[in-house]
Amino acid sequence: MQLALQSATLLKRYKRFLADIEFPDGEQTTIHCANTGAMTGCADPGNTVWYSQSDNPKRKYPFSWELSQTQAQDIICVNTIRANQLVEEALESGKIAELTGYDELKREVKYGNENSKIDFYLSSPEKADTYIEVKSVTLLSDGQGYFPDAVTTRGQKHLRELTELAQQGKRAVLFFAVLHSGIHSVKAADHVDPLYGRLLAEAIEAGVEVLAYKASFTLGDKVTEISLSQPLDFKP
Repeated sequence: MQLALQSATLLKRYKRFLADIEFPDGEQTTIHCANTGAMTGCADPGNTVWYSQSDNPKRKYPFSWELSQTQAQDIICVNTIRANQLVEEALESGKIAELTGYDELKREVKYGNENSKIDFYLSSPEKADTYIEVKSVTLLSDGQGYFPDAVTTRGQKHLRELTELAQQGKRAVLFFAVLHSGIHSVKAADHVDPLYGRLLAEAIEAGVEVLAYKASFTLGDKVTEISLSQPLDFKP
């Protein structure tokens, strides 16, 4: 993925969808934040914000917050929309070794008994139909990556749906897209959402596969490149 990004300094994030930044010349403005999560450790005042610019004249806030660069120099993709885009690129280019050899990829396919839509559905005459649910991982604590960063009833629902798929004999995959350069392994954040941790353990017991892949970032003056190709350990 290639993005044209510019940098500024974060002043504050507020109302979930908004953040104030300061340009190098001292001018300040408000930008859009697509991340509805807690963004723990990703939105500290003083961090460097890397933002994109939309040419849509109808947008109230033309700038979108894409990356955070912490004072420890960790880079974090905070735009959650990018997670699925990066996973799709990786699937189509064959970078996810466990998920190659399929003929067809579909997005947002309805499934389950709780009115869910799977992020990706892979099919091939020679392989079992595969359902992939993507989760963006950005929470780092004491050198360990965790998901989720807040209680997630939506995530709990997805685990129940994936568990049911696995019990039906279908291939169900929970895919952690690790979008934080400082994270080197992932585990369930039982201390944040104990129910999610329990449901994840039940899902794995039922046969749900868990994959974790880490993004790499190359910051440039004109183009920033992001790719998803490095497998990471998952710790149940």
